[in-house]
Amino acid sequence: MKTTETTTEKQFDAVKFMRQQREKLSEKLLKMTKAEIIEYFNKRKAELLVKPSA
Repeated sequence: MKTTETTTEKQFDAVKFMRQQREKLSEKLLKMTKAEIIEYFNKRKAELLVKPSA
């Protein structure tokens, strides 16, 4: 049984995107103190919280 190879071009590279996001976050956190980092994530959690709608 033969298999045929098909090549498809990626429209979105999830690994590349994740590495870019991690790098951006690392650069931002590098300049912060421990207290500032905790405050940053607590603030982000509050902003990103999805509230149920009725």
